[in-house]
Amino acid sequence: RADIPTVAVDVFVGALKLFLVFFTLWAVLGAIVLQSQGELLRPEAWRDAITGGLVQGSMYALIALGYSMVYGILGFINFAHGEVFMAGAMTAYFVSVPLVDAGIWESAFPVAILIMLLSAMIASALVAVAVEKVAYRKLRGAPRLIPLITSIGVSFFLQYSVRGLFGAQFKRFAEFPEGLRQRYSVFGLEIGGSQLLVMVVALVAMLGLWWFVTKSKTGSAIRAVAEDKEIAALMGINVDRTIMMTFLVGGAMAGVAGTMWALIFRSVNFYTGFLPGIKAFTAAVLGGIGNLPGALLGGLTLGVVEAAGPTLLSSLRWPIPEWLAYALGALSLAVAIRGYLLLTKRDIATTSRATTALVLGVLMAAISFVLLPGYQVVIPGPSQLSHMISFIVLIGVLMIRPVGLLGERLSVEERG
Repeated sequence: RADIPTVAVDVFVGALKLFLVFFTLWAVLGAIVLQSQGELLRPEAWRDAITGGLVQGSMYALIALGYSMVYGILGFINFAHGEVFMAGAMTAYFVSVPLVDAGIWESAFPVAILIMLLSAMIASALVAVAVEKVAYRKLRGAPRLIPLITSIGVSFFLQYSVRGLFGAQFKRFAEFPEGLRQRYSVFGLEIGGSQLLVMVVALVAMLGLWWFVTKSKTGSAIRAVAEDKEIAALMGINVDRTIMMTFLVGGAMAGVAGTMWALIFRSVNFYTGFLPGIKAFTAAVLGGIGNLPGALLGGLTLGVVEAAGPTLLSSLRWPIPEWLAYALGALSLAVAIRGYLLLTKRDIATTSRATTALVLGVLMAAISFVLLPGYQVVIPGPSQLSHMISFIVLIGVLMIRPVGLLGERLSVEERG
């Protein structure tokens, strides 16, 4: 009586989950063992990797805030948000050129940074508001797939518009002043001046956004519209203006992130926003889409995972001990037996779970007893796979915990 295609899909998804969990645990356990044997990174290298991950993760978090704010209020993913970020980075470059020529870049760098930040925030906010007004406003009542496809089209339009206007070559920033090229000790950690600047600016921007959303009148309106648009309108809130303000604030945060990204990597072009945008979307999903604290947590977590990921991949060269392989095989057999016993009860409600346990238990037991003892995987060039790690995280979150670490925040319409 069971739906065979549904059971087959459940078994397949269960196999993917098992695959991800198994290799994650293998990588982490292998890293612990190899690190204890002195075969991985030195403590200083781990410190630099984690610090770099937090810096990059803070930029992912700033971009992810825009994804979460738009999703929370409109219920769709604005894939053009990466190009809003790119507009801020490009603006920061073009503003930096006259600042360098005028000598402000060297003589008064804090003033130069402030001017760049304000310019990038204004440019990104204007682009975000224009996208909302031109591309999304008339699609609010349309099926969710239509604005999603529209956002992808807007993303390509913005990319190639910038390429047509400014060319495809990279725009490179001037050398940092001496103070940002030095390293500073913060709570016992040695952090580069540019990294410290990014973390401070990101922290200030996040605190400012938190105050705006939780304490200001406009922030209260945004939260009300995100909860229920119809009730908010009945209470006198201008829904169109509130949605526009959401895009404006999210765009401003993307402008901050674009400026910081440009300062860290010191080069931008029309394609700069694509990968950071996709990774920020991953961060938003990881933390819980529509959840602003989740976007922050997801961004920082993704940055650290991306920084430590290549080392964890290289840890798969740790050969699995025989005792561990046989213990895993015995556990898998126990799971398979439990699945078989559940199947014999002929309960339609447990058929899918029981079949998954039986099939995967038998498969994992066979692999554990035959292949795993002494097995190792040597991945060439794991440092080149950092982008892949982000997408593995996205797939893992969608399969294992689709609501993210802190859970989704949905409006009344979405919950219904």
